[in-house]
Amino acid sequence: MPVVVSVKFPFASRDLWFDPQGLDIVQGDYAICSTERGTELGLVTADPREVDTADLAAPLKPVLGIASDADLDRADELARKGEDAMAVFRELVEKNGLDMKPVGVEFLFGGEKAVFYFAAEDRVDFRQLVKDLSSRFRMRVDMRQIGVRDETRLVGGYAHCGQELCCTRFGGQFEPVSIRMAKEQDLPLNSAKISGVCGRLMCCLRYEFEAYKDFKSRAPKKKALIDTPLGRARIQEYDTPKEQLVLRLESGKVFRVNLADMTCSDECVKRAQEQNCTCRPDTVTREVLDRIESPEMRLALMELDREMGVDVGDGLDNADRIASSSPTPRRKKQRDEGSRKAEGAGGRTSARGKARPAKDEDAAETPSPRRRRRRSDAAPAQTEASEQQAQASSSSRRRRRHLSAEERDEAFRAAAQRAQEPAGRRRGPAAGEVASASEQGQASGQSRRRRHKQSSAPARGESVKPDVPSVAEQVSTGEVRVSRRRPGDGGGARAAASQPGAGREQAAAEDGEKKRRRRRRSRKPRTGGDEGQASSAE
Repeated sequence: MPVVVSVKFPFASRDLWFDPQGLDIVQGDYAICSTERGTELGLVTADPREVDTADLAAPLKPVLGIASDADLDRADELARKGEDAMAVFRELVEKNGLDMKPVGVEFLFGGEKAVFYFAAEDRVDFRQLVKDLSSRFRMRVDMRQIGVRDETRLVGGYAHCGQELCCTRFGGQFEPVSIRMAKEQDLPLNSAKISGVCGRLMCCLRYEFEAYKDFKSRAPKKKALIDTPLGRARIQEYDTPKEQLVLRLESGKVFRVNLADMTCSDECVKRAQEQNCTCRPDTVTREVLDRIESPEMRLALMELDREMGVDVGDGLDNADRIASSSPTPRRKKQRDEGSRKAEGAGGRTSARGKARPAKDEDAAETPSPRRRRRRSDAAPAQTEASEQQAQASSSSRRRRRHLSAEERDEAFRAAAQRAQEPAGRRRGPAAGEVASASEQGQASGQSRRRRHKQSSAPARGESVKPDVPSVAEQVSTGEVRVSRRRPGDGGGARAAASQPGAGREQAAAEDGEKKRRRRRRSRKPRTGGDEGQASSAE
């Protein structure tokens, strides 16, 4: 079996096999090889190995030797010479007006010729360009047209994922990529998202295509119904890298299940045998749901157990409880009352076993108040007195009634008349005269104020406030007129007109009303002609 060694050249799209000729060459060395174009320097990518003769498409070219330090220095010098030649290449392309894009220049290690790489969409007539390049560099020129993928691989760069381009990092022969691969991986059919730097479909679409295809062949299809202990669940989406399914229950709860944990029902197995196809799982057991670490799922399973009659408690551990599970004081009281009723009127026993004397039958029949009050038997008289006082105060309270305007005016006049009467005649109302509640209140208020004035008489030498007549006195003498404005009375004009001697005041009020009136201007926009007329009128 022949022995081969793989060598990678800078501008080659894949590794080439050569005959090592018994040289002690290993991976990582630089080898000088003889190719169809001439003598070239390349990197050894693998150790020598044996291959079948059927795998060889053509006779192997020999490896001339392992590159020394001087050979590596000469290779670096040729690389710098190629970068300088790119400027001349672009200049001549622009001078000849050719529709091509210069990509790179390579000078062979043996000095046989220079290879110029360019990218173009159509065929280009570059005969004049070849003559100009050969006359400039004084050597043989070879033109090589490449595609956009090879151009991106030679230039290099970074992809959408932030990593170096796959074609530059991995190399190798380009394999066809179709839109079906993007559909199989549930990717959006957006050219901006599934296209690479070169403008074609990304090479990585082919890497995971087989994994997606295998997972979908074993998993149930989307929107299929799956039987679970919590009811039917529908498959919402796939998680192919983790081989999981996202299920959604009828209640709206969403959870994830591994495809390996799902099982096939008897009906599914029977159907697969009849149709001679692969059985796809359609059931999720209770053990699988118990392993899901989700509070919502645990509560749902606990509710299911309650419906099935299983006592699951409140679902809390003793370490998670904030308060102890002992009965509350209210529960203790209810328990004591129940035990008292069961024992009878002879006596009762407390929760601690101590005997307590029973109360009287009358006291047991009376219902206990809502508020808990500690009442002592030594002060029953105080309790009765407070209750009587509360009843008296509640009975003395009267509902406040609002007086109308006429009643208020009448009360003012009556109070003014009582204030002007002498003290002997103001003892009380005359026989057969009934005083209203408002008059009684006004009289009591006047008497209180008068007593207060008498008690607080100023001493000799103190300043005395001037005696100003009260509002009631001014109303009785006619200096002040009490009127109330009602809706629709024109600001009190009708009420003033109804009183005698108010004709002159009503006329003055009407004159003032006319003076206060203003003509309202229209809010509609005026045209040019209207504005001119208005300005002239002004």
